[in-house]
Amino acid sequence: MKLKTIFLLGCSLLVGALRAQTPITVPLWPDGAPNTNEMTGEKPDGTLHVTSPTLDVYPAACPNGLAIVMCPGGGYHHLAMNHEGHDMAAWFNTLGITYAVLTYRMPNGHREVPLSDAQQALRLMRRRAQEWGIRQVGIMGASAGGHLASTAATHFTDAETRPDFQILFYPVVTMHPDNTHMGSHNNLLGQEATKEAEDLFSNERQVTPQTPPAFIMHSTDDKSVPVTNSVDYYLALLANGVSASLHIYPVGGHGWGFRDRFPYKRQWTGELEKWLRETTF
Repeated sequence: MKLKTIFLLGCSLLVGALRAQTPITVPLWPDGAPNTNEMTGEKPDGTLHVTSPTLDVYPAACPNGLAIVMCPGGGYHHLAMNHEGHDMAAWFNTLGITYAVLTYRMPNGHREVPLSDAQQALRLMRRRAQEWGIRQVGIMGASAGGHLASTAATHFTDAETRPDFQILFYPVVTMHPDNTHMGSHNNLLGQEATKEAEDLFSNERQVTPQTPPAFIMHSTDDKSVPVTNSVDYYLALLANGVSASLHIYPVGGHGWGFRDRFPYKRQWTGELEKWLRETTF
């Protein structure tokens, strides 16, 4: 048996074993966060109440150098941790990608808090790059998590907080009331948000030539987040010379994530895998 065949077989066995393992949970701020959303105690409605944000890391058995930090959606009110989070881990690991799910804090009137958690997650992944065989770190998000991911991609402060690429599932991108998801808008900025705040967090307006490459997915019939969020972001990337791939599916609605019921799951997984190989390797 050739050495390459033995190596690939070993990787397959390791990946199979990894699926049964629990992730490595890394606290974002072990010494305490530099900011607060003033949320304490338990939520009475049973939704996830994050007081101590974490990063659940699934290291690839045979790393190819890529890592992804996933920001689940939930309207900046709660987190859809499964179909927009942990359920994707095994698939990304089979591609050789180290995958991490971010449990981030809700804004609760403090709009800077979710972004600070996303930026800290990127820092932590880079600081352990040698341990996990990481060369590039991307940010990924769905719905309101897509807004957080695109915010990280357009509001970075240095090389450590700049993602190398971004992947967006049916993202909220704009905060302008005529085109946004108002639940996300109100939870992030408040019902009485100023136009200046809406402009600042309308990420189609924050794109520059330094914004990282993007892979964007949306459904035409999305009734929660208008597909124009993705279209306008794509056009802004194009205008700034940033490499971008936009995939709009005719049906599927909102919130499909990794669910098998989405009729174009085979398409988006295949297209994303190809894009990752062509854009980042």
